[in-house]
Amino acid sequence: MADSMKALEENFRQQNKSCFILGASGETGKVLLQELLERNIFSKITLIGRRQLTFEDKAYENLVQEVVDFEKLDDHAAAFQGHDVGYCCLGTTRAKAGTQGFIRVDHDYVLKSAELAKSGGCTQFHLVTSRGANKNSNFLYLKVKGQVEADVEALGFDRYAIYRPGALLVERQESRTGEWIARKFFRALSAVTSSMAIEIQAMGKAMVSNTLLQPEQKTEILENKAINRLGSSAGK
Repeated sequence: MADSMKALEENFRQQNKSCFILGASGETGKVLLQELLERNIFSKITLIGRRQLTFEDKAYENLVQEVVDFEKLDDHAAAFQGHDVGYCCLGTTRAKAGTQGFIRVDHDYVLKSAELAKSGGCTQFHLVTSRGANKNSNFLYLKVKGQVEADVEALGFDRYAIYRPGALLVERQESRTGEWIARKFFRALSAVTSSMAIEIQAMGKAMVSNTLLQPEQKTEILENKAINRLGSSAGK
């Protein structure tokens, strides 16, 4: 697996492609960015976000940052132009943003960004949503996630990958007791089933590895078990 993946990486690298990441300041976006930098498959990586990020360890020559106002994305259309691949890790919660704020971020910002990316020449779009996403769900969170999946699909990207992870296992710098207990529970559960939770590092590895593969259909949905399998085999 490792040899074949290295060959795919080299072939992809020679195509001189560029990508952008939405949500690089979040937990998933951070590990995705690190994985992309380590595997070096893109000639340019653009971070599109509401603020400039700082990197203490070193400067990255192929890394560009575009600061945008998500409430006025049409004014920043240029930031979305000229990319081959787009990764969207945007997301918030009702607890943080309120109901309308959650819908704006997880649906409106995501969809508008995808529209601008498509218009700007992006052919491959990767979207992180959630396990259980369903536009017909009675639960707002899952309904919004499912609706944005469908709305982005309607844009007609040449390739569209949807990732539906379960609980993301990540060690936060500031962690509440309840979150610590939840992580312990899901890690124990992961020993029994791979469908409920995933280590954040495996999530990033899976997204990068999947970028290199050729799916059978234009739109693919990777549930937690498939993400786990791809992420755990990336380095083997």
